Amino acid sequence: MSGPITVIARWQPKEGALGEVLAILAELRPKSLAEPGCISYEVYRNVVPPHGLLLIERYSDQAAIEAHRQSEHYQSLVTGRALPLLAERNVELLTG
Repeated sequence: MSGPITVIARWQPKEGALGEVLAILAELRPKSLAEPGCISYEVYRNVVPPHGLLLIERYSDQAAIEAHRQSEHYQSLVTGRALPLLAERNVELLTG
C-alpha cells in the first residue's frame, strides 16, 4: 500500500475496564500524534452500546504504521496494558 492509510479500530473493553482503557488512550494519543508519520489519531466512544470505542488513525504510509506498532509507547500501552483489558478488538486498514 502506498499513500495515506486510515486505521479503523473497534475496541470493546471487558466489563469494568472502560475507565482504565480510556486513561491508556489518553496517554497514547499525544505520543502517537508526535510520531513523524501520524497524520491524525481520534478516539470516539459509542453512544449505543456505551462501552465500545472507535479509534480512527491516519498515517502517511505503511511504514509509518509499522513504526507506530514498533514504538515503545505502543508496545507498553497497547500491547502491555490495553489488549489484556479488551474483550474484543477489530482493526481495518483503508486507503482511498
